Amino acid sequence: MSGIVFFRSADRERVVEFYRTRLGFEPWVEQDGCTILAHDDLKLGFCDTDGDPETDGIVTLYYDSRDAVDEKRAALADVATDDPRENDQYDIYQFFGEDPEGRTLEFQTFLHDLPE
Repeated sequence: MSGIVFFRSADRERVVEFYRTRLGFEPWVEQDGCTILAHDDLKLGFCDTDGDPETDGIVTLYYDSRDAVDEKRAALADVATDDPRENDQYDIYQFFGEDPEGRTLEFQTFLHDLPE
């Protein structure tokens, strides 16, 4: 089974461009008023709205190492909202940022081995 998380977007073109150029997502499906992007096993859909963009929740991207998180932080300094740090509660190394419409982005690596 696979899935897609959809968000209403008031500025879909700008948001899609951000996810493509800054986060490495690729177009997966283009529909009338909706763009679905894919990055590895994560698919996000952004659909036009005349109202407010949907910004609830957190889009979390995880990486293989602390170095990869640090590199992403350096590349996204203009949208990062904090510096990388260890989170003992979840045994992760993380930082947060925001996309152009204010959705919270989390960039993390697990500090322990993940199940296969």
